[in-house]
Amino acid sequence: MIAAPVTGTVTPLTEVPDPVFAKALVGPGAAIDPGDAATLTVTAPVSGTLTSLKPHAFVISHRPDQGVLVHLGIDTVHLKGAGFTLRAEAGQQVEAGDEIIVWDLAAAREAEKSLVVPVAVLDADVDDLTLAEAGPIDAGDTLIRVG
Repeated sequence: MIAAPVTGTVTPLTEVPDPVFAKALVGPGAAIDPGDAATLTVTAPVSGTLTSLKPHAFVISHRPDQGVLVHLGIDTVHLKGAGFTLRAEAGQQVEAGDEIIVWDLAAAREAEKSLVVPVAVLDADVDDLTLAEAGPIDAGDTLIRVG
């Protein structure tokens, strides 16, 4: 089970305004629109090793052959870390629900960046995944089932 890392509204990955996600080039998954939230506490969607951590994105390897990418907004790398507070370190073991990043969305809104949060399962086949229905979701709820 892959949990929602943030609270918001589930939307299909195909609706993410970035072809890398919309065409599932990094892997299949779903996205979450945080709506009017001012701040998001972004949590680990799975337990595993935090193999990559940037202010705007992270990957948790939860199986030897699979990781989960959480990307906070689109083109938010251009914010150079503004609005993102890291609560974890790359290489550490995390449990599902652990706080990874706190995101103050003001800088992203001011820069007119999309706030959608794609969650992609790396090295996965879309046929192996069951995605949550479009609609409201709370952080920690099931977003994606594998298998």
